[in-house]
Amino acid sequence: MENKMKLFESAPVWKAYFIISLPVVLSMVVTLVYNMVDTFFVAGTQNTSLVAGVSQCTPLFTLMLALGDIFGLGGSSVISRLFGQKDDGTARNVSGFCFYAAIACGLVVTVLMFSFQGPILHVLGATSDTIEYASQYYFWIALGAPVIILSLTPSNIIRTEGLATQSMIASISGSVLNIILDPLFIFTLGMGAGGAALATVLGYVLSDAMLVYYILKKSRHLTVSVRHVKIQSRLAVSVFVIGIPASLTNLMQSYNVTVLNRHLISYGAKAVAAMGIAMKVNMIIMMIMVGFAFGAQPLIGYAYGAGNRKRLKDIIRFDLLVEIAFSVVVAAFVIGLAPQLIGLFMKDASVVSYGTGMLRWLTLTTPFCGIVLVLTTCFISMGKAVPSFVLSISRQGVIFTVVILISSACFGYNGVISAQAVSDVLTALAGVLMYVSMSRKDAGSREN
Repeated sequence: MENKMKLFESAPVWKAYFIISLPVVLSMVVTLVYNMVDTFFVAGTQNTSLVAGVSQCTPLFTLMLALGDIFGLGGSSVISRLFGQKDDGTARNVSGFCFYAAIACGLVVTVLMFSFQGPILHVLGATSDTIEYASQYYFWIALGAPVIILSLTPSNIIRTEGLATQSMIASISGSVLNIILDPLFIFTLGMGAGGAALATVLGYVLSDAMLVYYILKKSRHLTVSVRHVKIQSRLAVSVFVIGIPASLTNLMQSYNVTVLNRHLISYGAKAVAAMGIAMKVNMIIMMIMVGFAFGAQPLIGYAYGAGNRKRLKDIIRFDLLVEIAFSVVVAAFVIGLAPQLIGLFMKDASVVSYGTGMLRWLTLTTPFCGIVLVLTTCFISMGKAVPSFVLSISRQGVIFTVVILISSACFGYNGVISAQAVSDVLTALAGVLMYVSMSRKDAGSREN
């Protein structure tokens, strides 16, 4: 543990940053590959009703990940600050609380999903053509809710002790198992949609088991013991008030796609398809940037908890440098090769034409996205609930909604496809203003 704490306290910022964040980035990349491969196997059934049924259950999966983030990101924020304050005993109890709270949340979700399966599938849009396949997928996802929601907790909290590589290994192992089991369950055993869901759940079971093993064998101050679940109410509140805003990012992404599609549908199905492709390409960039930003969270939280303001500023400055430099280089590459990148997915000339403009707008402002990600991570790490909440619902939520309503009314199609770029800039400016205001208040409180 002492060597791990040296990483947080005295190691060169660039070294500590990459040791902690690169495993998270790699996990993000592997997750992206897994999602593409999983989609490939499901589509390989050539059964459009099956593919649609699985797609209709996707929001449930997104919701589970968002719930898991409450305990994973909220818990790791509190724990990293406690480690910085040298309060290892309380940090241990918080880890136990988050672990079992996540399991309890998963069990509640399972019960609710089975109790209201019919209404939920109806809300998700299941029809007579897709209900059979949606139900097959739904059954295993509902049954596996506890392990899916739990996975976000240990994978995040072990990074607060510097065990980022172990978190990565567990995540990648689960994804690899999922990829191996997909064709076996879907085709060889003929389980179809249910097989895809079962493969996903078993992948999470493996990841969870490995994460528990690492906590038991590698960690000195984290726990999975039920004896350490009792914490002060203020700490439990801190987990939720930080975790809930952090979890909203996943939900805002789904909301963002829905709003964009509703505005694009009047321009035809090809425009909607083109935006879907453009967003998939842009997602590759964003997932890497998210990996760097949230990978740095334990470092920021520890420095803030320790009151080491100089190291805190150095970490934030280096984080911004990495995000902006990476986004500028990649954006230049993507903007220049946008037609070719869209053409890799579809050869239709209209789709390529639509997608080229969309992809260029989406990537043009990625440096501002990097600023938003870094500031969001800072607010989460420091336990600043209000600015964290504001940024979480702004870029793809509130600000985006206002911008797209105004820009679409004023500029039509071009206003729709440029709305996210404008939202990125405005959200970054709002984040900077909140960070400057917070820094001034902190400085004033220290002087007093």
